[in-house]
Amino acid sequence: MDAPGGPATRANTELREFLRSRRARISPEQAGLSPQPGARRVPGLRREEVAQLAGVSVDYYVRLERGRTAHASETVLDAVARALLLDDTERDHLFALARPTRRRVPHALPPQRVRPGLHRLLDTLTDTPALVLGRRMDVLASNRLARAFYTDFEALPHRERNMARFMFLDEGARSLYDDWAAGARSTVAALHLYAGKYPHDPRLAELVGELSVRDPDFRRWWAEHDVMRRTNGSKRYHHPVVGDLTLEYEALAPTGDPEQILGVHTAEPGSPSEHALRLLASWTAESAPSAGADSGSGSGTGRGAGSAG
Repeated sequence: MDAPGGPATRANTELREFLRSRRARISPEQAGLSPQPGARRVPGLRREEVAQLAGVSVDYYVRLERGRTAHASETVLDAVARALLLDDTERDHLFALARPTRRRVPHALPPQRVRPGLHRLLDTLTDTPALVLGRRMDVLASNRLARAFYTDFEALPHRERNMARFMFLDEGARSLYDDWAAGARSTVAALHLYAGKYPHDPRLAELVGELSVRDPDFRRWWAEHDVMRRTNGSKRYHHPVVGDLTLEYEALAPTGDPEQILGVHTAEPGSPSEHALRLLASWTAESAPSAGADSGSGSGTGRGAGSAG
């Protein structure tokens, strides 16, 4: 039996809060229900209305929301996802929460390593920031331009090389992003998606706990239970060296390790943003240590960054 506050209890809480948050954002009219007279005591849909829309009993939905249905069928979960108007990412998250992989106790996941060929690929990308993210948004590797664009991850202790930590605990991030709040919220949502897949990861619990204590924005947004999967898009930045940039990003999963993501930024050819990236690359090359410098200092390209638990 799971102890109070244990892994199963935490997973049930996550499922309950996720479903509550999705119910709260949908009005009866949005769900296709006729409005009822009188004041509503809860925002969004009631449990009874979700059960009606999903075609299940109220008792069954209540038990599902409380994490007390260990074998919810795919048909039922699909019906609930449709009733709550979940997108594909939210649906996947619901399935991960409602049908978790069985693990008896929390345990450390095996270290992640970036294969040498992927490191070499990063080094060939000299005119665009690129990095490899792993579990919990850990930064496993980065090229020289990414370290100049964000921060020198390789100069940080291994456990601090993390994009969520950078976003919320590095003051430079708040001035780098033109819309820091939107970028930070998407970071929280991506971390929540990972939490649905690995709810018992002790390092995730440590990271979320620290960020919740140290940053009120993270604490508030984490409680909203939004999820997202990074794929591609566009963001605006203001870099302290080269000024304003608008960059496209692509998030690619290297073959052989779907838990690693290669993130690459690009600029429109001939644009001021492309010129700014080239200027930053030139500035970075000029300020780089000489080949004979101590490889343990500054922003070297040491391969020790390619391993994280």
